[in-house]
Amino acid sequence: MIRRTKKTSGSLQDRVKRDRLLSYIEELQAHGRLIFTATEAQKTLGNSPNAFIKASLRLIQKNKLFCPTSGFYVIIPTEYRSGKSVPPEWYIDSLMKFHRLPYYVGGLSAAALHGAAHQAPQELQVVTTKPLRMIATHRTRIRFLTKKAIAETPIQEMKTHTGFFKVSTPEATAFDLIRYYRWAGYLNNVATVLAELSERIDPKKLVFAALAGGEVAQAQRLGYLLDHYGEKKKVAELRKWLSEKETKLVPLRPGWKGEVTTQDKKWRILVNDIIETDL
Repeated sequence: MIRRTKKTSGSLQDRVKRDRLLSYIEELQAHGRLIFTATEAQKTLGNSPNAFIKASLRLIQKNKLFCPTSGFYVIIPTEYRSGKSVPPEWYIDSLMKFHRLPYYVGGLSAAALHGAAHQAPQELQVVTTKPLRMIATHRTRIRFLTKKAIAETPIQEMKTHTGFFKVSTPEATAFDLIRYYRWAGYLNNVATVLAELSERIDPKKLVFAALAGGEVAQAQRLGYLLDHYGEKKKVAELRKWLSEKETKLVPLRPGWKGEVTTQDKKWRILVNDIIETDL
C-alpha cells in the first residue's frame, strides 16, 4: 500500500508538471508566440531540466511541439499537427538568434521567394557564417550553407506568420546560385532559375552585389549565364564593371574536368559544361 501511494503521488506530480507546460504553451499562443526556449520555460515554470524534458517529450509525441534543435521549441498550431511541424520560415529568424549567428535565406529558397520557382525547393537553404547540422525532421528540412562575407551581402526582410525573416535580394541570390551551384541542382538548373529570376534583377544592384561579394570569377560566370540564358540587358553594367578589373580565364564549372568546348572571350569563360535549360 505504501509503495502504491508513492507511485500514485509521483504520477500525479508528473501530470501536474505536464499540464503546467501545456498551459504555458497555450498562453504563449494566445499572445501570438510560437517559439520558446527550454531555459525560459524552466525559469517560468520552475521545473527541473529532467521534468521539463519529460513534459516536452510528451507534447512532442502528441504533435503539439516541435524541437528543431536542442533547447529550442516551436509550438504547432492545430491545423499543422498532421505534418508535425510548421513552415521553417516561421521560426528561422528566432532559431538563428538562438544560435547567435547572422543569416539570410538564400540560394534556391530565395529564388523561389522572388518568384523564380520553376522547381519548388525541397528544403530551406540558409546562409550563415558557421557550419550547422542540417535539420531534417518530418516535412521540415533546413540546409545551412556557409559564407564569410555575409555582413556585406544585400538582403531584405520578408513578412511571415510570426514576424519577419531575412532573404538575399534578387541580385545577391543570383550570385549565390553560382556560388552554391551544387546545392542549386548544378548549372543546368541554375541557368533555368536565372532565366526566371532575371526579371527581378536590377542591373546597377547587380554590380553592387558583385562589389559586396568581391569575387570577380563568380561575376564572370554569372554574367555569362545571364547573357546566354537570361536577359542580355541585365548584364551590361556588370560587363562594364568587369572591364575595369584584371580578369583571368576561368572555367564555367569550377573543379570540373569536362572538355572545354569553347572559349567565351566576352566574359573570359572556358565553357567546360553543356548547359541545357528546362525553359
